[in-house]
Amino acid sequence: MNWDSKLDSRLAAAVMGIQAFKAVEIGLGRECAFRTGSAVHDPIGFDESLRSEPSMGFTRTSNNAGGLEGGMTNGMPVVVRGTMKPISTLLRGLPSVDLNTKTPEHSQYERSDVSAISAASVVMENVVAFEIARAFRDKFSGDSMTEVRAQYDTYMEYARRLPLDPPDRAEPNQAEDQTEE
Repeated sequence: MNWDSKLDSRLAAAVMGIQAFKAVEIGLGRECAFRTGSAVHDPIGFDESLRSEPSMGFTRTSNNAGGLEGGMTNGMPVVVRGTMKPISTLLRGLPSVDLNTKTPEHSQYERSDVSAISAASVVMENVVAFEIARAFRDKFSGDSMTEVRAQYDTYMEYARRLPLDPPDRAEPNQAEDQTEE
């Protein structure tokens, strides 16, 4: 997995590309720095009754990784948080500088909105969904949804059969002895 094409990187770049966003976290995010490894990792379990589900029966008791490991989703919900800076203009002006004279000035109140968070949350939700959909299409390509579905179904069919029986591997000397006879 390349640093710039793994899903974590793509999601972080998409969120940081939204105007006024200054931070992004996946899963625990910064909180990982304050915990031990055993308090961060998500143990894997298996529940036979869930074998027919897309998770193929694999379960986790936590989602500290935010649904992403090794640059790809792990079957858990994808959790991405973005931090947006406050709107730059307040109900009163702020100290500034006149660009022509370079003298101190006081800016005027010029905005009526008090928050962009509700609009930004919709934008963020959509850029995250777009990147997940793009990663899905990268994995299961096709010229139509019928082809994409067939690619996905084939992948799931093989995944449910794991582990595939390895090919017979004779020891090199045994193989040579068999051909001589």
